[in-house]
Amino acid sequence: MFGLATDTFLLLDALVTIIGLILLITHFKVHPFVALTLAAGFLGLTSGMPVAKVMKSFQDGFGGVLGFVGIVLALGTMLGKLMADSGGADQIAQTLIRAFGKQKVHWAMMFAAFLVGIPLFFEIGFVLLIPLVFIVARRSGVSLVKIGIPLLAGLSVVHGLVPPHPGPLLAIGIFHADIGKTIFYGLLVALPTAVIAGPLFGNFISRYIPGNPSQELMDQIAKESDQRNLPSFSVTLITVLLPVVLMLLKTFADVVLPAEHIVRQWMDLIGHPITALLAALLLAFYTFGSARGFSRQQIMKMLDQSLAPTAAIVLIVGAGGGFKQMLVDTGVGNVIGQMAVQAEISPIMLAWLVAAVIRIATGSATVATITGAGIVAPVVDLVPGVNRELLVLATGAGSLILSHVNDAGFWLVKQYFNMTVAETFKTWSMMETILSVVGIIFIMLLAQVV
Repeated sequence: MFGLATDTFLLLDALVTIIGLILLITHFKVHPFVALTLAAGFLGLTSGMPVAKVMKSFQDGFGGVLGFVGIVLALGTMLGKLMADSGGADQIAQTLIRAFGKQKVHWAMMFAAFLVGIPLFFEIGFVLLIPLVFIVARRSGVSLVKIGIPLLAGLSVVHGLVPPHPGPLLAIGIFHADIGKTIFYGLLVALPTAVIAGPLFGNFISRYIPGNPSQELMDQIAKESDQRNLPSFSVTLITVLLPVVLMLLKTFADVVLPAEHIVRQWMDLIGHPITALLAALLLAFYTFGSARGFSRQQIMKMLDQSLAPTAAIVLIVGAGGGFKQMLVDTGVGNVIGQMAVQAEISPIMLAWLVAAVIRIATGSATVATITGAGIVAPVVDLVPGVNRELLVLATGAGSLILSHVNDAGFWLVKQYFNMTVAETFKTWSMMETILSVVGIIFIMLLAQVV
């Protein structure tokens, strides 16, 4: 009986903490880093954890996450900045538009965003590719929403489902999943999901909401880039996809070779996300840097500029890791795990639901992924035979649902596309929800097979 009372108290405590966290971020406009730190401290103190251990637990969680994700984020951001400034992103888009033609230009936009989005953070990918939406809309006469929604779908789906994005990478760490399998399954699920939420939905909704860009934004953004020295399509593709290929090779070696095999041990090093991204970045110094005529000083300056915007993201991710650790160390995660086992809900579905609730409440896909994975992780040890890679994808899919007024992405899209709040709900929020729901359907279907 006493154990039951403790469990109920822990659950209520966690619920109060998460509601408090949401209110701090949404109502009191406290920075998510500060809010997550306060919430973790509050949960530790009120759950009966020894006072001396409270900050230690937070610190361990913070360091554990950033030791990996901080490095990956920095490398990925640098790679993305070089790709943008060299015109590589522009090259991918132009090539695809030529290949698809004006009638199918919205399909080209989705594939461009899908490829460019693999090494890029969503916001960075958005800012990079939005000029392209304007240029293509002007050149082809196709409506802004019809071109824009497929682009947003391509960027958003890889952000939620495909490593080396921080959300899926964090979930891989928490669930101890295999990175190569996650990339493989992630791409399998992400592509058809993006097709449904992007070109198909975009084509439909643009009949009702075409979107009309503001003229000054059009003049400012839709500058044609300098055509004479863009990296070629193949060079750009090789540079951007190198980390993904190396990580997939590592998984292939893990499946085919025994653990003590020397080739497998080397592939484990080469295919590690940090090594893979570092290799791509070193290649980009040449392909996007010196081969384009940039001096070493210019390359250094680009790298410096690229890191400033990610500082806040790194801190929020770290604090999310600290909060997750607190959920584990106070025993809240375990209680939820036990409940899920008794309720006999599929852990994959549970991961999606928990992440979806946190996403709708906080507006952050990354916070939803970290907190959701932290809450669901104990279930994995209690239910044998759950596919850990699909758990990662389910958490990622849940973290994409219903972006609304508490999400920075919502306002970004609203301003750039010059839409009202209601129109943004009907286009962007609806597209994100389709991504999430279609994503979990494909993941549940895949769970029947793997």
